Amino acid sequence: MLKQERFLDCYVETKFHVPVMPQEVVKYLEPAPGKIIVDATTGTGGHSEIIAGRIYPGGRLICIDRDEASLAIAKSRLSAYRDSVAFVHSNFIDIDSALSGLGVDKIDAIVFDLGMSTFQLDDSSRGLSFQKEGPLDMRFDKSAYISAYDLVNNLNEDELSQVLWTFGQERWHNRIAHLVVESRHQQPITTTRQLRDIVVRAIPARFRHFRIHPATRTFQAIRIAVNRELEAVEAGLNKTVGLLKEGGRICVISFHSLEDRIVKFRFKEFAQQNKIRIITPKPLVPSQEEIRANPASRSAKLRVAQRI
Repeated sequence: MLKQERFLDCYVETKFHVPVMPQEVVKYLEPAPGKIIVDATTGTGGHSEIIAGRIYPGGRLICIDRDEASLAIAKSRLSAYRDSVAFVHSNFIDIDSALSGLGVDKIDAIVFDLGMSTFQLDDSSRGLSFQKEGPLDMRFDKSAYISAYDLVNNLNEDELSQVLWTFGQERWHNRIAHLVVESRHQQPITTTRQLRDIVVRAIPARFRHFRIHPATRTFQAIRIAVNRELEAVEAGLNKTVGLLKEGGRICVISFHSLEDRIVKFRFKEFAQQNKIRIITPKPLVPSQEEIRANPASRSAKLRVAQRI
């Protein structure tokens, strides 16, 4: 196996999104010739590219993502492996249907990387970043009906406050929701800059200058609500356990406590039901070398389990 530093160098230099904890994913996913492996959150193909080269000959990699633009990049990136890779534009909440459509009923391993990609954040037209001016959208799947604009401009004050607290754990959820509702009476809130500025005004001045930007939790909360992210994680895990072969591995990388909590408790429940064996009692975190090379990895947590 490549040393940590060299393994990271191979990917940091790429123009694509850098996969998080690649060495750990390979170690615990155990890709090998002939295996059927699913990348349930393919994105632009970072983890998929690493896996694809290790399942030949006879293996099959199934790449699933709800973001069609990201999936198109992954398809180009993995063109050398076209004979052993299938691409599915879908939400992993429907993983059972996605695999059934390919004639697959059992898999050897699956990886979930629940973070956003640099490709998505850098695209201002998606409205995912408060640091970039763009439309208030936040949908991972552009064909989805509900956008951030719809929630911000149509939820009542109590509903919006609840979203900010439940999905963002935002301390100032009541103040932010109140000012959002007041502001939209004057004009619709249509851009990321408008929402960011409202959030900053709503938070008391002495609490605005911390390491984390004051709009971070609000944007996280609305994005999670728009994409029904936590619901998808729980449903996806529930379905995946039944799809794993005996001895099959599941690796989940999360980036905030709400996701990690769901993974932790679902794994515990599955273990109590004698469905899985937990490989990582405590989540693995990136090495200091990886964090220096890829600062976006700093909040990542990896949990691994094996089907009994």
